[in-house]
Amino acid sequence: MSGAGEIGQPPARVSSALRRHPGAIVLLTLLALFALAALFAPAIAPQNPYDLASLDILDSELPPVWLDGGSWTYPLGTDAQGRDLLSAVLYGLRVSMLVGVLAVVIQAAIGIPLGMLAGYSGGRADTLVTRFADIQLSLSTLMLAIVALALFRTWLGADSLGANAVPILVVVIGLAEWPFFARTARAGVMSEKAKDYVRAARALGATDAAIIRRHIFPNILSPLIIVAAIGIANAIMAEAALSFLGLGMPPTRPSLGTLIRSGYDLIFAGAWWVTLIPGAVLVALLLTINLLGDSLRDALDPRLQDRGGSVTV
Repeated sequence: MSGAGEIGQPPARVSSALRRHPGAIVLLTLLALFALAALFAPAIAPQNPYDLASLDILDSELPPVWLDGGSWTYPLGTDAQGRDLLSAVLYGLRVSMLVGVLAVVIQAAIGIPLGMLAGYSGGRADTLVTRFADIQLSLSTLMLAIVALALFRTWLGADSLGANAVPILVVVIGLAEWPFFARTARAGVMSEKAKDYVRAARALGATDAAIIRRHIFPNILSPLIIVAAIGIANAIMAEAALSFLGLGMPPTRPSLGTLIRSGYDLIFAGAWWVTLIPGAVLVALLLTINLLGDSLRDALDPRLQDRGGSVTV
């Protein structure tokens, strides 16, 4: 396994692996459609669900267009406040995906440097990071988030918490799940640092920082990409659970979890669409991201490729 051949290989390997897995391309396309719908929600949505002046309580709980009493004015029906459910779902998707992506950015920003430090340095740094990560992983992410949000509610008050719900959720979820990145980065660095190309770079006088940045990090990107994909799904699910419990996004700025909660009491009153439609969108989004993560793992993990016998590395 020569040193020079491995430098800069992972990005090309990702592209090549995806071309060999049509299912991953389909899932990437679906995820891109979700992202575009979230990004351009203000342009696509028929109504601004945040504009309370545009709501009419007389339009509350109208059914979707395919049911009796439905109309194309509100294709997916309306909720208890008279909001167009299509607009609310698009804006809710925007909030949920924003929280998921930004939370993973925080997780990666904390976990990757700590994991690389632990894996490359070893010794006390490795022990400290590993033990701290193990302790945090032994605790439920949802439990940590509930405790943190309860403290924020006490310190800031309910109104201030609602006004700053997005950054608070991003920080809380990001701080709760960084150990996944740390453990993956640590394992990758420990595997790579013993290889010939790292020894060659060190013999040529490269500093530890240069070796990590230029040689090791590009070669551990593949598993980190997989962790990021799964992490986004986990963060979106955590935000939805917290919002459903009333600890996340406020009703005035709903996410998918908030929309599901707002319609929960209406299920047995006959307005099932208020909960079912946002719930179906959330399930479809999480399923797409998780299946994409599995496809990326199958495409990028050499052990799975060797086992299947379909790819020669």
